[in-house]
Amino acid sequence: MDRIRIVGGNELSGSIPISGAKNAALPLMIASLLTDGTLTLENVPHLADVEQLTRILGNHGVDYSVNGRRPKQSEAYSRTVNFTARNIVDTTAPYELVSKMRASFWVIGPLLARMGEARVSLPGGCAIGTRPVDLFIDGLQALGAGIDVENGYVIAKAKNRLRGNRYVFPKVSVGATHVLMMAASLARGETVLENAAREPEIVNLADCLNAMGAKISGAGTSTITIDGVDQLSGASVRVIPDRIETGTYAMAVAMTGGDVLLEGAEPDLLQAALDVIAQTGAEITPTNAGIRVRRNGAGIAPVDITTAPFPAFPTDLQAQFMGLMTMAKGKSHITETIFENRFMHVQELARLGAHITLSGQTAIVEGVSKLKGAPVMATDLRASVSLVIAGLAAEGETLVNRVYHLDRGFERLEEKLSGCGAVIERISG
Repeated sequence: MDRIRIVGGNELSGSIPISGAKNAALPLMIASLLTDGTLTLENVPHLADVEQLTRILGNHGVDYSVNGRRPKQSEAYSRTVNFTARNIVDTTAPYELVSKMRASFWVIGPLLARMGEARVSLPGGCAIGTRPVDLFIDGLQALGAGIDVENGYVIAKAKNRLRGNRYVFPKVSVGATHVLMMAASLARGETVLENAAREPEIVNLADCLNAMGAKISGAGTSTITIDGVDQLSGASVRVIPDRIETGTYAMAVAMTGGDVLLEGAEPDLLQAALDVIAQTGAEITPTNAGIRVRRNGAGIAPVDITTAPFPAFPTDLQAQFMGLMTMAKGKSHITETIFENRFMHVQELARLGAHITLSGQTAIVEGVSKLKGAPVMATDLRASVSLVIAGLAAEGETLVNRVYHLDRGFERLEEKLSGCGAVIERISG
């Protein structure tokens, strides 16, 4: 099993290209199930989750091809991938595939809308909380689907097409907003989704669906209106830059000091997080080429945060920010409101010398003057990169185990960081 070895103490200097957003690419890929035309996605990251979803879509009959790459040539950044679901050959998404990645459950919406039926295994994914599928089921039932749950599978049917309706999410859910927006695109009549998620990835999907011929307005606000159409066509859409990757590398620079240009990053996608990073003492400067992050070596100021849905501070940056706060000059409070089990990185950070105590949903971080390298273990995707951030500033060697978590969401992390002066390498086996 691969590990990542880090020798801390170097400032970061140079540039890091920001990849396409995993959390945008996955629903865009799933949208290919809605049409028999070709959906071309630009700026697709090369990640384990993307490859896994490609296999799941292939199980349903989706063909794919990668543009601009010769056989045996290494994968390049900003891939362009074509997805064509000319014929859906299977409306079942089996447990052995869905259990490996939670977002694959989202195929239930397009399959149901286009084929009138879907049989999808209950999902797996990171162990960061229960994250039930109740909202997906309730929302699809509101659109007229008949749904049963049997033997670990959700069985959905809508033989006479889904029907438009008004649905109020009892809590904000990015995944359920994605699914209902896709399903409603092919429903009869108008659907109004209230208390919908507002994340940039929702807007990216709405823009994609509209390019395919859907009629969606209000994406990016809490009320989304969808006028159903009879069919959708192919389209060409660009995946937005990854705001979580952007915030992660900005925090790495804030942690180590240095001067890095995050190429292609868009500040509007994570302004709340950038504001918080600036409060820690880093200088954040938007440019025509991306976002420049600098810190001159002065101490890291402690900042309190609370995670919340967009446009607030994202839960997917909470672990990384905790890594940064381990060396702040004072005490910070980090409150997690989205996922109940998202503090599993605390014990691993403690192995590096961090002082963190937990009180319910809040982690209290007492900054230390130095961290010391040690073997640590990644427990989920975002927790794994918090250990990398801490390791970049720790004295001596840090070995991060179970890096397959990292590979799910960070494209060529070692290459990007080593290109800016970090001593970091992957050890295979």
